[in-house]
Amino acid sequence: MHPGERGRSSGGGGTTDTVFPSVQPVRPELAETDAPLWAIIFAGGIGSRFWPLSTPSRPKPLLRLVSEQPLLVDTVRRLEPIIPADRVLVLTSRDIAPAIREAIGSVPEMNVLVEPRPLGTAAALAWGAQEVARRAGPHALCIAIHADLAVGYPDEFRRVVRRAGAVALREEALVAIGIKPSRVEPAFGYIRPGAPLDAQHLLADGGVADVDAFIEKPGEAESMVHIAGGALWHSGIVVGSAGVFLTQLAEHTVELRDGLDALQRGNLPAFVASIRSIGIERGLLERKPRLLVIPGDFEWDDVGTWASLRRARALDDDGNGAVGVTHFVDSDSNVVHGESGVVVLYGVSKMLVVTLPGLTFITPLDRATDLNPLLRELPGSMRINPTGG
Repeated sequence: MHPGERGRSSGGGGTTDTVFPSVQPVRPELAETDAPLWAIIFAGGIGSRFWPLSTPSRPKPLLRLVSEQPLLVDTVRRLEPIIPADRVLVLTSRDIAPAIREAIGSVPEMNVLVEPRPLGTAAALAWGAQEVARRAGPHALCIAIHADLAVGYPDEFRRVVRRAGAVALREEALVAIGIKPSRVEPAFGYIRPGAPLDAQHLLADGGVADVDAFIEKPGEAESMVHIAGGALWHSGIVVGSAGVFLTQLAEHTVELRDGLDALQRGNLPAFVASIRSIGIERGLLERKPRLLVIPGDFEWDDVGTWASLRRARALDDDGNGAVGVTHFVDSDSNVVHGESGVVVLYGVSKMLVVTLPGLTFITPLDRATDLNPLLRELPGSMRINPTGG
């Protein structure tokens, strides 16, 4: 029997007609929007945490850290086909803009928005949302996303984005995508869910909830408390209409208020001169905007430090991750990024080895989370161009 056909079912009192629905009912929270989506991708900064690999000519968004493609290229391709390249805006900094433009040739040059000075991601979001509103209207849906994310199951990722878009349009709210924590991670943002929008469709079942609180980088002890209380990681992905993004920024992000009128008039120099730099997390999400959360059931991690590559890369049976020709003997839990020669590790654990032509860098992985003390001790030329090329 085909769906939608009328069947006969018998009971003690005779027969009754039963209709088999042609479409399985879908709860509103699980609906996926068909509205056109735009992307606002944050891709600024050289990325000092990935020294010596990251340089002005090869900034972090263009490093091949997770796959054979640069992080930014992975991000753009992951959004296709629901967001084609002509609806992708990339916010970046002046020092790395030429390299960014060269790497993403599919994205129109007019869609690469170059900050005249470091603005912070809240201002970058305002600029991107205003540009979307100018081109497509204030009701156009946007996904704000960082370029340095490792994401698995791209089909599921795209489905969650479309679900978030449907909720954002229906509720006229911002919708963050939350990830169930797999470890204590004090360097992430945490989303503490509040009441579900549908009491019969809980967050654990893929539903939608109000956000009770957003906590940015809470520290290890506090992170444990939040995880025990059911908090989710902030994926760095927020969906909403361009108009709602701009309204929420105007209401909550005081650092931008003096410049938003100028931005709306298209006067970028006046906007830049009138604002103070702050990130989206502390400047908006922590300040209780109209924010909802939807769970992301795809693999996710933030490619923030060398140590994060042990989670983002494929590992051998001993937990080693490598790029380049590498031999591990009686060694475990190491990360190797080799672009020069052959690397051999023998009898070591939790080490980072980076080889470039003319330079080899070795450190314990736990010291690789913050390289600023090292960079302060190195000659300036080595910080910017460590191989002298």
